[in-house]
Amino acid sequence: MATIPDKYLDLLQQKKAFAILSTVMPDGSPQVTPVWFDHTNGLIRVNTARGRVKARTLKNGAAVAMAIIDPDNPYRYVQIRGRVRRVTEDGAAQHIDSLAKKYLGKDKYPNAQPGEVRLLCEIEPTSASGMG
Repeated sequence: MATIPDKYLDLLQQKKAFAILSTVMPDGSPQVTPVWFDHTNGLIRVNTARGRVKARTLKNGAAVAMAIIDPDNPYRYVQIRGRVRRVTEDGAAQHIDSLAKKYLGKDKYPNAQPGEVRLLCEIEPTSASGMG
């Protein structure tokens, strides 16, 4: 697992930065989505719902890349490449609530749909670099 350079950890741990997440579609074309995320134990964690494109592309072992841009300085960013280490329903509902707290200041994720099944995706960084 690659270590994120210390000078970019504020983007992962303190700021409300979005990750621009890139995955690969079955036909090999890229798919890009801005996502909420958190960083814990060296892993980047994102959340999605079963049935969404991200849920279909974020499979165990899948290659991903992301850019996290500093909301206070768009010329400063960290780029992370990695692999999906795990996708699970376990703890996913609590995870999306914690992300809603981080990004919206709300205790519960307000956009949950009836019957929606949440997925917690852990991404293990394999390389990281940045600018600024």
